[in-house]
Amino acid sequence: MEIKEALRSLLQEMILPEFEQMKAEHARLGERLNSVDKRLADINVHLVDQSRRIDETNKRIDETNKRIDSVRDELVTMIGETNKRIDRLYEVIVRRDEHERLETELGNLERRVGDLERRLAA
Repeated sequence: MEIKEALRSLLQEMILPEFEQMKAEHARLGERLNSVDKRLADINVHLVDQSRRIDETNKRIDETNKRIDSVRDELVTMIGETNKRIDRLYEVIVRRDEHERLETELGNLERRVGDLERRLAA
């Protein structure tokens, strides 16, 4: 029995300190794992918040794009109307120029006819 007790005592002296060391290391790893889990949870909360903020920003960008499209459509319409008015103004200016040219031409023709009538009368 003494051998059994001696062997037991020897094994306890050799294994127990290492076992205690392993238990302490296991406890430290557990604490570290809990710390990492907490950090991951915090990062996850942060990512969810960032995702929400990105979604809100995207919605605002979409709304801004709609307003820009609306303004662009209004501008296209206004530019089209302005171009029509410019075309009408051009037509009026061309008609005036043609009218003045025709008046000058008519004056020249009337003068020539008058000259011809005077020649025939003489």
